[in-house]
Amino acid sequence: MSGRRNVKATRTRGLLYYLGLGASAGVLAFLVLVGVLVIVIPAVSGSTPMTILTQSMIPTYPPGTLVIVKPIDPQQVRIGDALTYQIESGKPEVVTHRVISIDTSSNGDITYTTKGDNNALADEKPVMPVQIKGTVWYSVPFIGYVNNVIGSDTRAIIVPVLATGLFLYAGYAFASGLAASARKRRRAQQADESPVAN
Repeated sequence: MSGRRNVKATRTRGLLYYLGLGASAGVLAFLVLVGVLVIVIPAVSGSTPMTILTQSMIPTYPPGTLVIVKPIDPQQVRIGDALTYQIESGKPEVVTHRVISIDTSSNGDITYTTKGDNNALADEKPVMPVQIKGTVWYSVPFIGYVNNVIGSDTRAIIVPVLATGLFLYAGYAFASGLAASARKRRRAQQADESPVAN
């Protein structure tokens, strides 16, 4: 009888262990995905992660959304694009608003009229090509504030440390899974070989 109880307890512990291992793997996969979306892809593509701070682009990009801004040739900008541009040419402050019209003057100069999705009126000043930083390629909700807290200088240190930690954790989880499987097989063999009292 005691042998049967031990086998049952082993199976219960095994189920809980694998549930925990699956949850850990899910969290790890999520963290890796976020890291790829907000760090790796922007770095490889030359894009810039930026944080939406105001409510002007609700509901598309609520405050706290991280938008990945990809450089674009001003000639390729189209009506409907979410355009990130300098509020004043040559100054670092930027805003992301929707292009609602594109105008060409008699001498060939192009300007863009923009408007926040949540704003009633278009922006007062048209945007010139020199102000354009790019268009929104994709966005990640809620991650923007974390991006602001980390900052570019700190990110240069955190990224390799985090990546190393994730790979080490993945290796540990994989090795633990193999070891647990081996222990489970040994216990099953021992249970099969041991006499069971009636």
